[in-house]
Amino acid sequence: MSAPLLVAVDDDADLLRDVARELRNRYAHDYRVCCLGSTAEALASLRRFAADGEQVALVLAGDALSGAGTELLAEVRGLFPHARRVLLIGWGRVGDSATGDAIFEAISAGRMDHYLVRPSAPPDEQFHQAVSGFLLAWAEARRLTPHTIDVVGESWSGRAYELREVLERCALPHRFCLAGSAEGRALLAGAGTRRFPLLVMPDGTILEDPSDADIARAAGTTVDPERDRYDLVVIGCGPAGLSAAVYGASEGLRTLVIDSGSVGGQATTSSSIRNYLGFPRGVSGAELARRAYEQAWVFGARFAFMQRVTSLAREHDSLVVTMETGGVVVARAVVLATGASYRLLGVDPLEALRGAGVFYGAAASEAPLVADEDAYVVGGANSAGQAALHLARYARRVTLVVRAASLAAGMSDYLVREVEATPNVEVRTQTEVVDGGGDGWLDHLVLRDRRDGIEETVGAHGLFLMIGARPHTEWLPPTVERDRTGFVRTGADLSEDALRAIGRPPLALETSLPGVLAVGDVRYGSVKRVASAVGEGSIAIRLVHQLLAG
Repeated sequence: MSAPLLVAVDDDADLLRDVARELRNRYAHDYRVCCLGSTAEALASLRRFAADGEQVALVLAGDALSGAGTELLAEVRGLFPHARRVLLIGWGRVGDSATGDAIFEAISAGRMDHYLVRPSAPPDEQFHQAVSGFLLAWAEARRLTPHTIDVVGESWSGRAYELREVLERCALPHRFCLAGSAEGRALLAGAGTRRFPLLVMPDGTILEDPSDADIARAAGTTVDPERDRYDLVVIGCGPAGLSAAVYGASEGLRTLVIDSGSVGGQATTSSSIRNYLGFPRGVSGAELARRAYEQAWVFGARFAFMQRVTSLAREHDSLVVTMETGGVVVARAVVLATGASYRLLGVDPLEALRGAGVFYGAAASEAPLVADEDAYVVGGANSAGQAALHLARYARRVTLVVRAASLAAGMSDYLVREVEATPNVEVRTQTEVVDGGGDGWLDHLVLRDRRDGIEETVGAHGLFLMIGARPHTEWLPPTVERDRTGFVRTGADLSEDALRAIGRPPLALETSLPGVLAVGDVRYGSVKRVASAVGEGSIAIRLVHQLLAG
């Protein structure tokens, strides 16, 4: 197969020459660089590439914001759904309000993905950092990233699906194939008789029906704690827990993070977080989690993955944390960051198809399964909107099913605008999924209009569920006060009885068990946003210092 293409288009010959120089100098070894001087020429070439089955990874177009540049990028979406579509702008236009408004409008309308400042005199490392990020995003969409793990199973569901869920929680790139497929036979050529499902690691090692702990060890992550006493134990490794780990370890606290899965929590299901501070071109939840994990690890935080905490108790001036394996660690302070998971739909025929067309969350690894098919996303929050936009790159049509009367009830304005402007995304409000099924793979759903009760059967190849929130707090002792749905109460939200039991004013994020704080989605009244969870994780460390000093 020919190398993927990088396409640059600009009617300014001098600027096009500069872009061509930078692309060829850095990427010509692995990509073919094609530079074109007009929109008409570019469209003709791109259509020819599509007809010939070529791969286009990136298209850079000049910055005629109200004209040919964004129109060309909009055309690319239909020809190469996975290609990154980037508008080149001049350095002097950064910060210009009209340019910013036009870029925001073009991205919201789905006419382009990103923008990039034109390269300056070589070497322009800032330009190349952005281009490398675009190419990585393209590779992830095509499941071509380095260190990708192959899952081989005899069926889509069952343990093979559970393994994919574990890898997703570990933020590890992976792909799946059936053992009897051509791809599966090629992976296992010469491997002899094996017990399915299998994981084929990047170094060629084959794991037969591995346990969750086996996967964590094979990926190079720690399973068992290295010592039994810590200043701080963080339970949960989502954004809030990772933030607490980074700030705790960087400020000299002996820090341990325990999680029943691995890094990222529910955030790993977000394909693109565009409103997170410091990432103007967006960042996937998995990438954000990987970066935060490495950051905490380098600062000295230690991790115990695939370990389920079963009890938490205060003994004298310490907190004792017991794990399902029987391991025990002692902490001076504990931060609860166990997060929440999507609520189960509770429709038995659909639950039976988990992994075979029915998925909780919208993992990047599952999106290619709905290529050129009809997919449905259930949910009305930001994660559902991001999932619908991500799936729209693959599916023929994506239908977003929302119980509320409008998307604005639970989704950020920028996402609402982008969802409504994407041609192959349909929104059905005041609607719910009540039934469905298929023979080995999902093939239909039953939708009910909540206004009149009328039910409709529709064809569906994929259902991605992102509904509600169920906090992971069932294991906590009764001394940790929760609301009726299980979310942990803290600070001013504690009852009078809890306040009297503590015997002093609680800290802002402190639970009814002294020395135990709660942050992120698990906390009653928290704002369900990644940035809010990260902020609470950092604030918790300031409060931990107060507890330890007291």
